[in-house]
Amino acid sequence: MSVHRTIGLHVFLSALSLLSLTAQAAEPPRLEITGDYRYKVHESESMADAKNLACREAFRLAVINSAIYREQTAMVVDSALLRDLAYSLTTRVEDQQILEQTEQGRTVYCRVKGYLATDESARVIRTQLSGGPVPAEGLDQNRVLRLLSVKEESPGLLTVQYQALKRLDWIGTHYQGGFRESADIMVDFYDDQGVLIQSERYQARRTTTGDDVMSAGAVGMLQVAKPARAKTYRVWLVK
Repeated sequence: MSVHRTIGLHVFLSALSLLSLTAQAAEPPRLEITGDYRYKVHESESMADAKNLACREAFRLAVINSAIYREQTAMVVDSALLRDLAYSLTTRVEDQQILEQTEQGRTVYCRVKGYLATDESARVIRTQLSGGPVPAEGLDQNRVLRLLSVKEESPGLLTVQYQALKRLDWIGTHYQGGFRESADIMVDFYDDQGVLIQSERYQARRTTTGDDVMSAGAVGMLQVAKPARAKTYRVWLVK
């Protein structure tokens, strides 16, 4: 092969590699996600419907376990809104693949893989999270506290009612069985783009001045001022 032809071939291959890299760079970044789900089929269900459900749930779990979903919803209570969000993102999973699907008696299993466009997924999450306040079914609970209600009683003022599930002690000498480190209520506020603008932490006391003890079953109330530019909020408990 002549020198000129060799040089020409090298130039052609270099240009081809450059075009390939440029095309890859132009593509929006994507995140690979995987998930699996095992489901016991009810007597009233068809096997085909059960298999579809197992794969749909596998994709939902793949979305929930993805880095972008965890990062964007890290400060948000698991609720009906977040479940709807996960299902919404499931419909946007690209190049969906069923890697494994098995049937054993009345149990079906599905393992899947796909891709999420990171920028678009982040936009969808922020938009959906800014759609309204947390629904009643999204109220939180940990081992010592239960949220009973969260209401915006008057413009700019949230009222949070909660109940102690175990004795909570607030005296300086902490006795065994007290749970001061877990008896905290978090309130997060978001702007109209779904971006967190403020996060506040409150101790769960019976009154605003603070009682030393809340017995199991005792009910307390917290009132929190809502920032002027906050459009939505989330109330949750430290685990």
